[in-house]
Amino acid sequence: MPEVAFHTGVADKPGYACRLVRKAWRQGRQVVVTGSAEQLQRLDVLLWTFEQAEFLPHVRLRRGERPAAALQRTPVWLAEAEADAPPRDVLVNLGPELPAAFAAFARVIEVVGDDVDDVAAGRSRWRGYRAAGATPVQAGAPAPGSP
Repeated sequence: MPEVAFHTGVADKPGYACRLVRKAWRQGRQVVVTGSAEQLQRLDVLLWTFEQAEFLPHVRLRRGERPAAALQRTPVWLAEAEADAPPRDVLVNLGPELPAAFAAFARVIEVVGDDVDDVAAGRSRWRGYRAAGATPVQAGAPAPGSP
């Protein structure tokens, strides 16, 4: 069962996700980020621009798409459905649903915003992980600008 960590009270989920992805990439981890098409589109743009002199290599994968063989080595995948992405170490979930294939990852990071709907969805996912046999942990409220 993967390690599941909840990062809650996040005011800027895309910016926070950029810092999480950068940290994992620098540690040599391979990452899948899931969320809505709109969240992933915004994140795709931010991964090109959030640090002026840095680029995080990533690929955008839309629901139902099969990854091209030539892109398999890309360390970061933005996928509407985590099961569509190639196997990776870390799953970062920005979306409201419990990822169906979360058990295939060594680590799952849930990013929960500070609005009422996101908090409610996060609580539901917490219960879903517990029901599936995982033991989620609270990673703590983030300090401004930190993952």
